[in-house]
Amino acid sequence: MLLLAAFAALPMVAARAATPPDTIVIVKQIDDIITLDPGEDYELSGVEIATNIYDRLLRYEAEDVSKLVGGVAESWTVSPDGKVFTFKLRPGQKFQNGDPLTAEDCAFSLQRVVLMDKTPAFLLDQLGWTKDNVKDLVKATAPDTLQFTIKADLAPSLVLNLMTSIVASVVDKKVALEHEDKGDLGNGWLKSHSAASGAYKLVAWKPNESVVLEANPNFRMGPPKNRRVVVRHVPETASQLLLVKQGDADIARDLSPDQLATLSGDKDVSVASFPGSDTWYFGMNLADERLKNPKVREALKYLVDYDGMVNSFLKGRMFVHETFLPNGFLGALDYNPYKFDVAKAKKLLAEAGYPNGFDLRMDAPNTSPFTEIAQSVQQTFGEAGIKVSIVPEELKAVLGVYRARKHQLLLVSWGPDYFDPHTNADAFARNTDNSDKPATKPLAWRNSWYIPELSKETAEAAKELDTAKRIKMYEDIQKKVTDEGAFILMFQTAQPVAARANVTGFRAGLTEDITFYRLTTKH
Repeated sequence: MLLLAAFAALPMVAARAATPPDTIVIVKQIDDIITLDPGEDYELSGVEIATNIYDRLLRYEAEDVSKLVGGVAESWTVSPDGKVFTFKLRPGQKFQNGDPLTAEDCAFSLQRVVLMDKTPAFLLDQLGWTKDNVKDLVKATAPDTLQFTIKADLAPSLVLNLMTSIVASVVDKKVALEHEDKGDLGNGWLKSHSAASGAYKLVAWKPNESVVLEANPNFRMGPPKNRRVVVRHVPETASQLLLVKQGDADIARDLSPDQLATLSGDKDVSVASFPGSDTWYFGMNLADERLKNPKVREALKYLVDYDGMVNSFLKGRMFVHETFLPNGFLGALDYNPYKFDVAKAKKLLAEAGYPNGFDLRMDAPNTSPFTEIAQSVQQTFGEAGIKVSIVPEELKAVLGVYRARKHQLLLVSWGPDYFDPHTNADAFARNTDNSDKPATKPLAWRNSWYIPELSKETAEAAKELDTAKRIKMYEDIQKKVTDEGAFILMFQTAQPVAARANVTGFRAGLTEDITFYRLTTKH
């Protein structure tokens, strides 16, 4: 423990000896963590940490993140009508404290997410589960058998993908209830402790400082290749760079393209890039009569210098991707029809009745790389007579404008809630009520894009039992959103990682739910 405490207290830029051979030290910004209870956790850094502490019903494992496999479940079956799901657990599993892991723990873990009704509860609520019915619908039918019934019409592949997400983490029921306070199902205690069976034990979390994890020697896939992982909160990227160059950190996660460029040729540090799942786009509010015109929207899509940006200030951080499903997701489509073409854009604007262009307001976050993207688009739009006035604001303010539908053109990014195409399709390709006070407010609604027919296609895709047919449906929906929609879809995030040359095996996952530490090692 003294060694672990020493790591947490390391000065940011002090020169030290190399980190111990059995410890991986990661530096990144982790001040978004507010809890490590998987029934409440929804912030990106917290989900990543919980992924490495808790095992789940099903997983996309580090060895092959394209293949759905069992987690604590060894096998599963789905009834012909897609309503009843039965999971057989692997034999002999134990929690990190030695308690046996049973189907009752699995049922309790799913139930408590709904009963606590914290931020991620909506992931399970969409199955038709409520506080009143979840205990009847989610049950252990034997010590090694979990069975649940869904009330909603949803594709089995969607439901199974939900079982790989943070809310399907298996919590030790006995430990959680031992620490229950005023009916909170152990939530207060589990914010900073764990009752888990995953690859690592939580040793300590100090908010805005560090998280310390220790390998679980009894993990079902065998012990991790490293004995401990320390994740340090280092918000300044310059400090991250210095720490990894000096050897005081093994991995830096947030470096800018300029900082990464300084590592070129450095024999002690290697740089790799991994796809992320964020989609970067402009929203065009169709309440504006000019943007309501399909030819105007098409013209604007030809006025973005996609390649120019990813080959300059976005190099290593993003790549061109003009559909709403990130590469790596079920049904993702390699479809990039738009290139920077001023002549084509001018022709379309003239056909739409705007041969001289017009003035347009752009709301954009005032941080990098939003600022650089906004300035690039301001310049390229200007080549066709579109005079853009940038309104730079804090992200919180930009989102406020967006949710109120007060924008004309707005720059933002979007990240999926779970590893299934429905999470993004439901945002970009659904709006059946364009009134000011609909029941839900997806991204299509925020841009006043009223699409009842496409919304039906999106709903049907979420219900399709045949996975191959479901993939084809999402491919069709993506093309329609890219070509006709209220969005200028531009980029998918790339995640650059700088690591000491003696560190191997680390991969940043497409989502935080599939970023694993257990294969990382030193030599």
